[in-house]
Amino acid sequence: MVYSDDGFGRYDELEAAIAAPGETWVHAAGIEPDELQALEDRLGIHPLAVDDVVDDQTRPKTAEYETHTFVLLKTVSLSQRDEVALQKEIQTHSVGFFIGEGWLVTMSTTDIDVVDQSAPQWARNERRVADRGTDFLAYRLMDAIVDDYFDVLDEIEDDIEAVEERVLDEPEPRILEDLNDVRRDLLAFRKVAWPAREAISSLSRGDIPEVADENEKYFRDVYDHLVQVVDLIETYRDLTGGSRDIYLNAVSQSTNDVMKTLTVVATIFIPLTFVAGIYGMNFAETPLAMPELYWTYGYPATMLGMGAVAGLMLVYFRRQDWI
Repeated sequence: MVYSDDGFGRYDELEAAIAAPGETWVHAAGIEPDELQALEDRLGIHPLAVDDVVDDQTRPKTAEYETHTFVLLKTVSLSQRDEVALQKEIQTHSVGFFIGEGWLVTMSTTDIDVVDQSAPQWARNERRVADRGTDFLAYRLMDAIVDDYFDVLDEIEDDIEAVEERVLDEPEPRILEDLNDVRRDLLAFRKVAWPAREAISSLSRGDIPEVADENEKYFRDVYDHLVQVVDLIETYRDLTGGSRDIYLNAVSQSTNDVMKTLTVVATIFIPLTFVAGIYGMNFAETPLAMPELYWTYGYPATMLGMGAVAGLMLVYFRRQDWI
C-alpha cells in the first residue's frame, strides 16, 4: 500500500504516489518481484538492503546509501511452543526502513501489526505527523516496535515467576528444562535488542542526513527504551540463573538426605552383621569351640544384644540430628 500526505490518500499506483506533492510512505509486505524491482528503480533502494530484510538471520543495523538510509529492526513476539506444557518461544520478523528525502519505504516479509495499525492514522489523521517529515513517521513506527518489547518482557517475567514458585514448592526435572527454555528465549531476545540499540543510536547522534535535527531527540528516546530493554533482559537472565541454582541446590539437598538415611541404615547394620558373622562360623566341633553355642539362652541373648546395639546407635544418630 502507498500513502501520501496530499490529502492523506491511499494510492494503488506507486508512480502516482511518488509524483504527488508532499511526503510519501510506501509499505511493502510480501511484495512481488516486479513491484520490488519498481521500488528499486524508482527510489534507488539498494538490493543488498532488500536482501537483509528477506534474510531472517540478519541482525538489526543501520546503513547509509546514496539516496537513502536503511534501518533494519525486528519485531518480537511470543508464540506457543508446547500446547500441553504452555511453553512459549521467541518469534522475530524483520522490518526494513528506507528513509529518503520526502519518502519512506517500510518492508517486511509478513504483515506487521504495528504497521497495519499506523497506516490508518497516516491516512486519516493529523497532519502534524506528515508535516514533521518521513523521519518522524519512521520514529513513530520504530517506537511502537520497541514498545512491544516491553509487553513481551512482561510475559517472560510472568513465566519466570511461575517457574520460581514451582522450584520452591516441588522441584522436578521438568523445571530445569523450562528454565533453560526461558534463558534461550532471553538470549534470542538479546540478539535482537542489543544491535537494535546500536542501530537507533546512529539515528540519534545527527550522523544521518535524512533525520532532521529537531527529530533526533525522538530517536534518543527510542534509544533510551532499548537501553532499558537490554537491562531488563540481563536482569531476567540473572533471575533464571538464580532459579536454576536454587533448583540444583534443592535436588542436591534431597540427594544428600537420601544418602544420609541410607548411610545411617548401613551403619546400624555393620555391627549386627559383624556379630552374625562371628556366630555363623562353624566352630562347634573344634577344641576351641564357642561355649555360648551350648548355652540355653545364647540365641535370645545374642538377639537382645544386637537389638541394644542398634537402639543405642539410633539414639546417638538422633541426638546428632543425622536422622
